Amino acid sequence: MNADNTKDSREQERRMHAEMLDSIDEELEMEIDDDRMDALVAEATERAGEGRDLSRNFYFKELFRLQGELVKLQDWVVHKGLKVVVLFEGRDAAGKGGVIKRITQRLNPRVCHVVALPAPSSRERTQWYFQRYVPHLPAAGEIVLFDRSWYNRAGVEKVMGFCEDDDCEDFFRTVPEFEKMLIRSGIVLIKYWFSITDDEQHMRFLMRIRDPLKQWKLSPMDMESRRRWEQYTKAKEIMLERTHIPEAPWWIVEAVDKKKARLNCIHHLLGQVPYAEIEREEVVLPDRVHNPDYLRHPVPPEMFVPAVY
Repeated sequence: MNADNTKDSREQERRMHAEMLDSIDEELEMEIDDDRMDALVAEATERAGEGRDLSRNFYFKELFRLQGELVKLQDWVVHKGLKVVVLFEGRDAAGKGGVIKRITQRLNPRVCHVVALPAPSSRERTQWYFQRYVPHLPAAGEIVLFDRSWYNRAGVEKVMGFCEDDDCEDFFRTVPEFEKMLIRSGIVLIKYWFSITDDEQHMRFLMRIRDPLKQWKLSPMDMESRRRWEQYTKAKEIMLERTHIPEAPWWIVEAVDKKKARLNCIHHLLGQVPYAEIEREEVVLPDRVHNPDYLRHPVPPEMFVPAVY
């Protein structure tokens, strides 16, 4: 190997190493965001951080290991043509979004994607209740994560008076059969409820109020849900009691500690779908074809984004 090839090889190694660090930085960016929020909590209460003794090194080590297992699970789902649906439910600010981000962070968005539906349109309100969710169910080789789901009817719609008592009762009678039908069709259905305390939600809402980068997360509906904590608690208890079925049980994630909740949820999710690592053929990068008549034309300077950084 001549000196030029050695130099090119070293440069390739350097660039690949930098790319790997950049990939890790994606998680660090989210972690810095969490630290910012924790600092705001510390200003609001001296008890912030109590019992949250998960070391940063251990958290990152476990998170990256679990994300590596998620990639293996994704490959298995594609290889076997599985159809996986995961529901994420819980109170506002319970940490559902943070877990979903960590699950999808290293996965192929064509295989694993998130569904977060807005409030139903006037037309959708006249349809069969489950109709607007059905188009988002997975085909073979897909994982769908619902950031809130058809259980809106048993929660926000019930508490806020967006549906009649008869509608809610019909939901409770129908949803077990609907979910059994999904399972009979070959769908793997997993349901998570993220549980936080009254005090923890109060603190997280205060954090969002004080953080200009998070204020967009607080809607008038969120503020009203805070006022109706007890009504939401009663609605949640009824929902869990009436929809916790053997075919599709609820799993409760203790989510006061966000880092532990993420690791515990991902670890549990990996255990719900038996999988194995798919053997892959060695990937060999083909040589690029060089044509003698190829000429790369210069790009006009005005087309470039200014190099401010």
